[in-house]
Amino acid sequence: MPGTLKPTKSIEIRELLHIADRTMKVEKGQYLFQEGQDAGELFLIVSGKIQISKLSPEGRELSLRICSENEICGELTLFTQSPKYLLSALMLEDGEIAVVRKETIEQKLFEDSALAFEFIKWLSDHLRKTQMKFRDLILYGKKGALYSTLIRMTNSYGIEKTDGILINLSLTNQELANFCGTTRESINHLLKDLKHDGLISIYKKKITVHNLQYLRQQIGCENCPVVFCSIE
Repeated sequence: MPGTLKPTKSIEIRELLHIADRTMKVEKGQYLFQEGQDAGELFLIVSGKIQISKLSPEGRELSLRICSENEICGELTLFTQSPKYLLSALMLEDGEIAVVRKETIEQKLFEDSALAFEFIKWLSDHLRKTQMKFRDLILYGKKGALYSTLIRMTNSYGIEKTDGILINLSLTNQELANFCGTTRESINHLLKDLKHDGLISIYKKKITVHNLQYLRQQIGCENCPVVFCSIE
């Protein structure tokens, strides 16, 4: 039956909203934080979408994930000495963000063991997702990176249709290239081949995957739980 394919998200993480020091409205195109800046806050997304990315020394952008409602970001180096953000967080649409200071969340984690366990579990799951993505990038090259990204996007933003799975997210070829760590020209060529073979179609910057099993076979997909195989 047609519907939206979404990984489940933690309910406990929402408790961070109750200890937020402040909330703020952030417009599309603004950075919540950028790599190299001092890190002293954790961010919980109340509404909107945020792209987490990193720049290579050559200036190439690698998009790592998209965070949406009830997701947290800014956590990677928060509890290290003299922490600085390793990544950048760009608003993809207008949104509302709850901000929790490092000192506030440290106190809450000491007081609330359930939240502390959920936070550790979230960090562990996030690390596993990141490792799996880099595995696909390294082992299967540009093609594998694209196939892996499309699979993850169907899990995060997929809507089942009679002819396949629509990725309900508008993306330019450059934005898709950023998720794959390659050039727009390479993505143009790979998408053209997939369209020619009837494996995908594209309409108004939205991709429909017609043969998900083919993509999975090409990268030796292990059919991991959706929570680990997503773009979020």
